[in-house]
Amino acid sequence: MDPRLHQLAKVLTGFSTKLKKGERVLIETFDTPDSVPLALARAARERGAQPFFLLRSSRVLREFIVGASPKEFKAEAAVQLKRMQGMDAYIAVRGSHNIFESSDVSGPQMAGYLKAMKPVLDHRVNKTRWVVLRWPTPSMAQQARMSTEAFEDFFYRVCTLDYARMIPGMNALKRLMEKTDKVHITGPGTDLRFSIKGIPAITCGGEYNIPDGEVFTAPVKDSVEGEVSFNASTVYQGGAYDQVRLVFKKGKVVEATSNDNKGLNRILDSDAGARYIGEFAIGFNPHVTEPMRDILFDEKIAGSFHFTPGQAYEQADNGNRSQVHWDLVNIQRPEWGGGEIKFDGKVIRKDGIFIPKSLHKLNPDYLLGKKSR
Repeated sequence: MDPRLHQLAKVLTGFSTKLKKGERVLIETFDTPDSVPLALARAARERGAQPFFLLRSSRVLREFIVGASPKEFKAEAAVQLKRMQGMDAYIAVRGSHNIFESSDVSGPQMAGYLKAMKPVLDHRVNKTRWVVLRWPTPSMAQQARMSTEAFEDFFYRVCTLDYARMIPGMNALKRLMEKTDKVHITGPGTDLRFSIKGIPAITCGGEYNIPDGEVFTAPVKDSVEGEVSFNASTVYQGGAYDQVRLVFKKGKVVEATSNDNKGLNRILDSDAGARYIGEFAIGFNPHVTEPMRDILFDEKIAGSFHFTPGQAYEQADNGNRSQVHWDLVNIQRPEWGGGEIKFDGKVIRKDGIFIPKSLHKLNPDYLLGKKSR
């Protein structure tokens, strides 16, 4: 077994989910080799935990969604919820042989499946200790325009990052966000204003997602005004979206355009909450620098922020509820057009660089013109 996989399994069962003796952990994998659940099972048992397994195929899941009736969706969700309710922790490793596997699933079928499965997702997010990550496949290497070997090296480097080094900077950003009322974000195609007053900010340093490196909160639901353009391409519900632009009035998306206006607006019309924002986050992972159409990586890009139509997290709750949670990413480094984030009128990040001294540890050395440590 690759020693890097063993080390990653120890990170996921230890630092991320903090498994304890006697606890139950559900290990869910998509399109991964058997070595992945094996490594996780052994690492869990080293900590005295009890591993349970759900080994999935994206192609088989597509077949279920395409042909299932609402009754079958409901029955599947009941089984999944019962299983999840018996778990203390959840680890998901999601590979993908084809990122567009569900691209031909009809809108109503996908919406029906996601609606049925929402109680499972809610229980997992709010009632278990969980972590989700990707698995490096040749398909992902192609997305990143890298060789398979180079992408695997990148994957293990970013996934076993010493996230504890980020803690002082993350805590400082958390404190600053929780003191802030008005946020103003500007850049090419972006002039966005909203309030985050009274909503907690949550630090993310390897406990929920791998890779990680963000602090998130949520806007006051009806406070969002203006427009935002997202320069990172994205894949969601099997569709590819470029140049997404959203216009807001009183918190609601009133205009949405992209390379696929029909698909974009279909998603935003999934339910009443999909046109409101459930998350605002600032990303700063020093090893994740370019978009690769994979949200778990792209939302952590150094010098980025993401703004999320749909469901809010209960830890940073603005009351918005939806089956949608779509992290759309804007990169503000100079080579991507630059931009500013202001908190209560003061610039806290310009062109991807944090300005307050307390946040300097979140700035990657390469953005400051220094040699990497």
